[in-house]
Amino acid sequence: MTLKSLRKMARDGTPFACLTCYDATTARWLERAGVHVLLVGDTAAEMILGFPSTIHMPLEVAIALTAGVKRGAPRTFVMADMPFMSYQAADEDAIRNAGRFMTDGLADIVKFELDAGQAGLVEKLARAGIPVCAHVGCLPQRAALKGGYASTGRTAETARRVVEDAEALVEAGAVMVLVEAVPGEVAQRIVEATDVPVIGIGAGWDCHGQILVLQDLLGLTTWQPEFATPLADLGVRIEAAGKEWVSRVAARNVTDHRYELTQERADRPRPVQPG
Repeated sequence: MTLKSLRKMARDGTPFACLTCYDATTARWLERAGVHVLLVGDTAAEMILGFPSTIHMPLEVAIALTAGVKRGAPRTFVMADMPFMSYQAADEDAIRNAGRFMTDGLADIVKFELDAGQAGLVEKLARAGIPVCAHVGCLPQRAALKGGYASTGRTAETARRVVEDAEALVEAGAVMVLVEAVPGEVAQRIVEATDVPVIGIGAGWDCHGQILVLQDLLGLTTWQPEFATPLADLGVRIEAAGKEWVSRVAARNVTDHRYELTQERADRPRPVQPG
């Protein structure tokens, strides 16, 4: 699966499936399932590291996790997520850090939370040969400005702004767009106004691709957005398995398997202890 593959699917009207992923083992199973795109998102700060928000994702950890996912799913299109403050302070930092995701992290594309005012950065990244996915709409890394996560594009003004952001960023060189938590009509306008694959999350069904946080899909979170309907209940299954393990250990009934001494070792006399 490559960018060329995804572009063809978008042109042909064939939806592609995307999920977040943070480790090689899970990536291997998702590749076998036929998932087209795996995003190593900064949501790993919450799902893997236990932080309260995505802004706490360490750059070095994100790069290592991205490489692990690609090693686990080498035939899958892997998207890296630029952590908070890995690109906002200076364009030079952004290019250098995104480049590391491509080399050390083995990523196929790098995602940035952006608006039209950062089109110049996208131009520089494109000139450096770094494929950019422009994340528009709800931008979790800016949630503190609004006092929490919130949808956007629900008024005429904000809807126009989201579409204009996407258009400006694609014109600057972004090769993909991810739009989050906007009305479906806004996402549809982005699809119509641009010529790149558009991925949606909580953005209706008109996008070329759809993505969810894996833990939401698997029923591993205690709360999930309204647009993220769990398709499994792994959380309660893991809890049940853990309880069963505790019970078996308490009953000394862990396994029937035994490692036995060879006859040679069993017959060997024990050394005499001094004293």
